[in-house]
Amino acid sequence: MINCVYIHIPFCEKKCKYCSFCSFEGLKLKDVYLDALIKEIKHFYKNEKLETLYFGGGTPSLLNEFDFERLLNCFNISSKTEVTLELNPHLISYQKLKNLKNMGINRFSAGVQSFSDDLLNKIGRLHTKKDVLVLFDNFKKANIDNYSIDLMYGLPSQTTDDWILELNYSLGFDIKHISLYGLKIEKGTYFYKFPPKNLPSMDIQANMYETALNILNKKFIHYEFSNFALCEKYYSKHNISYWKRKNYYGFGLSASGFTGNMRYTNTFNFKNYINNPLERDYEILNKEIQIEEEIFLNLRLKEGLDVDYINNKYNIDIYQKYKKEFDKFISLGFMEKEKNIIRLNKKGIVVSNEILCEFINV
Repeated sequence: MINCVYIHIPFCEKKCKYCSFCSFEGLKLKDVYLDALIKEIKHFYKNEKLETLYFGGGTPSLLNEFDFERLLNCFNISSKTEVTLELNPHLISYQKLKNLKNMGINRFSAGVQSFSDDLLNKIGRLHTKKDVLVLFDNFKKANIDNYSIDLMYGLPSQTTDDWILELNYSLGFDIKHISLYGLKIEKGTYFYKFPPKNLPSMDIQANMYETALNILNKKFIHYEFSNFALCEKYYSKHNISYWKRKNYYGFGLSASGFTGNMRYTNTFNFKNYINNPLERDYEILNKEIQIEEEIFLNLRLKEGLDVDYINNKYNIDIYQKYKKEFDKFISLGFMEKEKNIIRLNKKGIVVSNEILCEFINV
């Protein structure tokens, strides 16, 4: 049974300088894309009742209400289904927000990234601080309280003091969820081709992350490495399905899905997808890879790794298998073990990349 769906909408107004996602500027090919997307959905989706439905991109909020109606009608959803839409602050009006809410979209994720117009300009964002404030006001007027914002750190010329101002400023709003992302320069991006100047060092970025933990933990629950929510009600149920390795459908260009021991990925080539949206590349995951993924993903969560659950699922003694690694990080004060639960503590979260790498191919 698959109860979670991700839909990729690859269109955007302008590609940001740091963006490595599969996306294209403009909507000229929107209709032909949606036709192919719906063909894929109708072929693979088996009318399961959905727990989560997530529209990502690109900038899915570029679609109009009729487009969303077409897509939503493909699925078996109810008022209990978490339906998330990613959006850019300047591309959605109060009336459109209200219409989308009435259609069943009940969670909104805004790519704010920064409240500084200077930083927004440096990373190629088209919105301004004023646009963000208008969006927040429109959320309030439309009676939408379940919204999340993305904030980025490690931006060109950004200082730790700048970052502290951003975080404290965000606490002044009725935001229920915040996701943090450190700037990464990835191949294929504008920044990869034209490296920005005055980037904070890795040590400064690490300090920015630790600073965020100290500030946001005053108001939010830090339920996953990069995610903070006011309470459990506002956790991203869709993303938790990834971290808990639940089965999910991925529909659209470059989308991936997961079921049992198999992962699939759709083509990144737009023409190929339009010509054959049913073609996929499949990867069978052996037991070793699945266990490594369980460790990587479960340790991202505040609730940690349930040893008994993993042992029963894979018929192993996971603590014994990774005893050297677990004992090492517990003794160094990076991990905690409480009955059958192992989790990273605050000290361990800050250096989590280094820690988790030691669990590969043990």
